[in-house]
Amino acid sequence: MPTNQQILLDNRPTGEAATGNFKLVSSETPALQEGQVLVRHHFLSLDPYMRGRMNDSKSYTAPQPLGEVMGAGTVGEVAESRSPQFKPGDQVVGMGGWQHYSVVNAGEPGALRKVDTTHVPLSYYLGAVGMPGVTAWYGLVKVIEPKAGETMVVSAATGAVGSAFGVLAKSRGCRAVGIAGGPEKCRYAVDELGFDACIDYKLHPDAASLSKALKAACPDGIDGYFENVGGMVLDAVLLRMNAFGRIAVCGMIAGYDGQPLPLTYPALILTNRLKVQGFIVSEHMGIWPEALKELGTLVASGKLRPRETIAQGLESAPEAFLGLLKGKNFGKQLVKLI
Repeated sequence: MPTNQQILLDNRPTGEAATGNFKLVSSETPALQEGQVLVRHHFLSLDPYMRGRMNDSKSYTAPQPLGEVMGAGTVGEVAESRSPQFKPGDQVVGMGGWQHYSVVNAGEPGALRKVDTTHVPLSYYLGAVGMPGVTAWYGLVKVIEPKAGETMVVSAATGAVGSAFGVLAKSRGCRAVGIAGGPEKCRYAVDELGFDACIDYKLHPDAASLSKALKAACPDGIDGYFENVGGMVLDAVLLRMNAFGRIAVCGMIAGYDGQPLPLTYPALILTNRLKVQGFIVSEHMGIWPEALKELGTLVASGKLRPRETIAQGLESAPEAFLGLLKGKNFGKQLVKLI
């Protein structure tokens, strides 16, 4: 069995996460038992939710245990199999973590899924046609419930979730407006993803300024908002929400370092009778087949053209992850392992 390189969570961050929170180790891959498969990972996914798991605090999921491999979505191929469900060479997606290889119990529901790379590149199963894409789909379709002609806004608009959200909203006849950092990202949102407008939040020092830009981009107000950021951005959007608007809360990356995120205008939730709902996509596995089918079709047809930022080698994962938390990535952040 091959020697395996792994990155562990060595200690918990105080304030901002740092490369010193992680530790690179080598270990022997255990021999396969009956019903298990050995997967060689080609790509691993880096996602904002991982920052929350680094803390030892109450959340929707258990904290990342110290001294264990960092959890993460992975895609790769079956290197060896002792399960009739999989054979060597099968392309698969799973939760293999920050390591080169994983041993998976093939019979465990949802542990490993074969994927077709004929029309969809393997790495996309960690982004547009994976958990981030399904997250966008659930927030739009099940929480916001858009109607044709309504205005939809999403923060972190060019990330893996935001880009899928915009394309899904446009396919339902909505006006799609993004909020992203920098002119290049905003051009991509409009020119390649088909957003009607995209606002560069870096040009706006406060919520009042950002809200003024939102008024110009959303002349009929905002009916649905997909929240990835929180803080000043949420304050700005609340000032432009229409009565009976819906907000799907997916992430609060502005507060992932543990600082409080005060809300400046909470009374607007009442005044505008807003629906504000947080959700965790892994709690809604029943909708994944429907969502993945639509997302795969959008990618295969060229309507959804996701961007990727790819770091090379396992040892690059901590630095790439810290960059993701500061918005240095463009599109889906991955680490290539092979």
